[in-house]
Amino acid sequence: MAAKICVFDAYGTLFDVAAAAREAASEPDMLAIANSWEKVANEWRLKQLQYSWIRAIVGEHADFWTVTSDGLDWALKNNGLDGNANLRERLLALYRELAAYPEVPATLSRLRASGKSTAILSNGSPSMLDSAVKAAGIESLLDAVLSVESVGVFKPNRYVYDLVGRRFGGKPSEVLFASSNGWDASSAAHFGFYSIWVNRSGEPVDNLPWKPNKIVDDLSEIPSIANRA
Repeated sequence: MAAKICVFDAYGTLFDVAAAAREAASEPDMLAIANSWEKVANEWRLKQLQYSWIRAIVGEHADFWTVTSDGLDWALKNNGLDGNANLRERLLALYRELAAYPEVPATLSRLRASGKSTAILSNGSPSMLDSAVKAAGIESLLDAVLSVESVGVFKPNRYVYDLVGRRFGGKPSEVLFASSNGWDASSAAHFGFYSIWVNRSGEPVDNLPWKPNKIVDDLSEIPSIANRA
């Protein structure tokens, strides 16, 4: 049975989470990060995710903008940049308008043309997602943008994945879900989605009991997969 609904994680899947630090590093006023932007970007992302997991486990939710800001503060401090208020402000501004990966518009267009419903399911707060979607120019290619804020807990809590059924109806098996996070793809497979791991960096599969149904290098294969999933 072909998938009826195609759902995408946002950060790292549709939007390039390294783009903010990379762009800042190219700006004349942000030379402080020119030689360390990759390390800052990686540490920022890692702490952002770690803080979301910890908050989900202990039951102390905060919106993703708070978690993102906290993660950046740690990364800047770890790289001796915590006193640079202008850099912090610029990085956060750029994060609200992250670049989409090049294949994103065409992938969503092909899915819509084949009659699929398309959506984002993200840890991101509604305002963050609204800014990113508008900056990428993909508003018209999405049927829904679903945020964890409606359930007050981060992925991989099953209440997050259940948002898709609450919005579109149907069974989990009718949903194709794509994420660049291996843990997210595995958790979605456990929930019952047809799960695709977008493994852009060639990492090994996580040692979890649940595995993604498919592993791809980028999003360009997903329309073909959706028609036979």
